[in-house]
Amino acid sequence: MAVLQLTIAGIATGCIYALIALGFVLIYKATEVVNFAQGDLMMLGAFVAFTFSSIWGWPFWAAVLAAIAVMTLFGAAFDRFLLRPIAGQPAFAAVMVTIGAGFAMRGIASMIPGWGTDTHALRTPYSDGAFRFGGLVIAANEIAIIAMTSLLCLVLWLFFKRTRIGIAMQASSQNQLAAYYMGIPVRRINTLIWGISAGVAAFAAVLLAPTHFVHTLLGFAGLKAFPAAVVGGFGSIPGAIVGGLIIGLVEAYSGFFFEEGWKDIAPYLVVLIVLVIRPSGIFSEMRRKKV
Repeated sequence: MAVLQLTIAGIATGCIYALIALGFVLIYKATEVVNFAQGDLMMLGAFVAFTFSSIWGWPFWAAVLAAIAVMTLFGAAFDRFLLRPIAGQPAFAAVMVTIGAGFAMRGIASMIPGWGTDTHALRTPYSDGAFRFGGLVIAANEIAIIAMTSLLCLVLWLFFKRTRIGIAMQASSQNQLAAYYMGIPVRRINTLIWGISAGVAAFAAVLLAPTHFVHTLLGFAGLKAFPAAVVGGFGSIPGAIVGGLIIGLVEAYSGFFFEEGWKDIAPYLVVLIVLVIRPSGIFSEMRRKKV
């Protein structure tokens, strides 16, 4: 029973890592930029949801949808006003912009009244519930995380496979120049992808905040999601999901069966092992380019 309960908890944690890793992968596939501000976008999304729900008193689900919408617009603006002006510059320049933006977001959030450097609680309708099956006790929060992550993944899959915009995004991520010649507005597509990535980060924040609370350092959870993206394969969307689940399970098992410190280093040991065995990740989508 203990192992099964631990597995469910690990899957729930892995789902959150998978969503954050999904943000990394979406942006990298489209622009070949590693967004080191992804965790801080999640932190910002948690504060926005907290503002709508706890400070302004909105119904929880309305606050969630509003937070996702606000962060989607914020992500699109991030690309339009910070990254598009440096288009054509080395990728290192864009990476430094994301790192600097992450520091700026943490600093600005700490100065906003009602946010600050304090730790806040985001109450959810399912925070205190639990399901009991014999000797097995499963927190309602874990079931909600797994269910909502599965639903979001299904929605994203349908979006990318069944809509014209989603298909255009896939085309743009495979070859931007060819997509441009086919009439696809690549710049707008990239902006939309940044918006979707920020919206997914806000969704992950809502799932993570009830257990990790809302504070300016919440974005450092992205450090655990980065190994998830590497393990799954940095260019693979399914790989981000599988990598997140692997990291979540490894973290849960190592924290239970080994000394406390192993929980923090085990994900990075997994990354090292995967990089030695398969440097491009488990679900690598790297292709040879003909010139």
